[in-house]
Amino acid sequence: MESKNRCEWVPLSDQLYMEYHDKEWGTPEHSDKKLFESLILQGAQAGLSWKTILYKRDNFRIAYDYFDPVKISKFDGRRVNELMQNRGIIRNKLKIMAAVENSKAFLRVQNEFGSFDEYIWKFVNYETLQNSWYDIKQIPAMSHESAAMSKDLYNRGFRFVGSTICYAYMQAMGMVNDHTTACYRHSELRE
Repeated sequence: MESKNRCEWVPLSDQLYMEYHDKEWGTPEHSDKKLFESLILQGAQAGLSWKTILYKRDNFRIAYDYFDPVKISKFDGRRVNELMQNRGIIRNKLKIMAAVENSKAFLRVQNEFGSFDEYIWKFVNYETLQNSWYDIKQIPAMSHESAAMSKDLYNRGFRFVGSTICYAYMQAMGMVNDHTTACYRHSELRE
């Protein structure tokens, strides 16, 4: 098996985590469907490890109708109660209700801007911010861009979108390249 230098946070014994790092994390994403899924999952992660979410992601996809914002926007009290009984996802009522509210806000943004992609990428001037961190201790938990994104999302009715969550979202969606310089993905994602 080929040995590659990866970011320090990637457990080399965890195949799912390595695949996530190698194929998804930090890769610029412009699909509204995937941008929405990640926004909901980042909110669900608040206070938890990403590993917890990653291992429940397929369960989330089923429980949340494959992250169809139109369907989620119609979740009622009965559906929320069903989700509260689903051991395959994070059973936090505030996070579940936030997903419902976020789907409604997401649809409003799509209607206003034509796509969520057009809206969300404006916070980085429509191109990936390229960083050159050599150590994971240098990587910030938030930035001016994530603070601006957080404020605007809150003003539009989104929930569980604090500045730290927004920064993690930016990292995951490739809006910022925070792979460390020793990681093989860092140079692959530089333009």
